[in-house]
Amino acid sequence: MLAPKKTKHRKHHQIKPAGVSTRGTEMSFGSYGLKALESRWVTARQIEATRRVITKYIQRGGKMWIRIFPDMVITKKSGEIPMGKGKGAPDHFVAIVKRGRILLELEGVTEAVAKEAIHLAMYKLPIKCAFIKK
Repeated sequence: MLAPKKTKHRKHHQIKPAGVSTRGTEMSFGSYGLKALESRWVTARQIEATRRVITKYIQRGGKMWIRIFPDMVITKKSGEIPMGKGKGAPDHFVAIVKRGRILLELEGVTEAVAKEAIHLAMYKLPIKCAFIKK
């Protein structure tokens, strides 16, 4: 799974994504892409699941670019711990995805294959997405 090698701060404030993305809204690498239609956190596990389902469907043909990276840490306290006593230990990483962001791009496959692969990937993500082409 994706995770930063080194982080400046071990624990973050939890920022809820809102508004429209100003960066990463244009296709840069591939001909087909997956665009977010709502704002939400996407975990490293969900990104890995989409990567796996796409590479399995396109059978290692073509090229894929993942345009988001999970760089925000989410902490969690263990069960049955009383209130207080500080913040919990780092649990997992998430990517903050705002509406309009390109999540991934595909190149080197036909439009029908790309459309089906991205359609299967949409089931793995917690947000509404759309298939786009250049």
